[in-house]
Amino acid sequence: MQMKFVSYEYTHGPRFGAVIGNDIIELSDAGHSLRSVLATGPLDNLQAVAARRKPTVSLDHVVLLQVIPDAARVICIGKNYSDHAAEMGGAPPENPNLFMRTPQSLVGHRQSIVCPSASKEYDYEGELAVVIGKGGRRISPDKALSHVAGYTCFLDGSVRDFQEHSFTAGKNFDSSGACGPWLIPATEVPDPQNLMLTTRINGEVVQQANTGLMIHSVAAVISYISTFTHLEPGDVISTGTPAGVGAGRKPPKWLKAGDKVEVEIERIGILANTVIAEPSV
Repeated sequence: MQMKFVSYEYTHGPRFGAVIGNDIIELSDAGHSLRSVLATGPLDNLQAVAARRKPTVSLDHVVLLQVIPDAARVICIGKNYSDHAAEMGGAPPENPNLFMRTPQSLVGHRQSIVCPSASKEYDYEGELAVVIGKGGRRISPDKALSHVAGYTCFLDGSVRDFQEHSFTAGKNFDSSGACGPWLIPATEVPDPQNLMLTTRINGEVVQQANTGLMIHSVAAVISYISTFTHLEPGDVISTGTPAGVGAGRKPPKWLKAGDKVEVEIERIGILANTVIAEPSV
């Protein structure tokens, strides 16, 4: 049976563990976080430990956090599908178009994402995300996938009007995006360039594309990023969104309180979140 890995909160603060079926096997004694354990070796080590243990709690009884809640870096790629680049205007970028998100801007599976009161242009972008397992610098494309611990789903919630005057602000409103529900080991995803990605709003399909349509492949993106920085275990890289975003529609389709957003990726699972209005101060 497939083993997945989650970060979660239960009765004693943040924890992490392996998921088999609908049960979590706690592994928090292996390190203070999933990120810290990735730095000690491959997920195979955790799988071996989990296989000897009994379940601790049901998935239904915990709060799931973003996969790597203490990620040092969340690096995202803009306009990495030609059809999305076209709907947003301009030619596809020759090189990966990078920006950063803060961990504070992300929540986990089944947590609420927040529609900012300062904007009426809150948009959705479903994406495939990569979690680095083995660090490195100047990684060649042919070796890049060997540095991947696993894959997860990503919702790059974007506040478009703020993005026009401050890209950083538009991509980093608190709790505006999501990452989860879990980390699927790279061994379970033979080809990250052959996965169907689907985004749904209230059950309606608004985005659907194969990851093979990326302009810059997962391997190429990892290699490019590693040319200027040493990638570390636990770094999260989100690989861009296909066409169908709210800003590209006529009229635009903005998220609002009460909307249910799902990002589903073949072999990985479904990241589901409900939009709430930003609480008044």
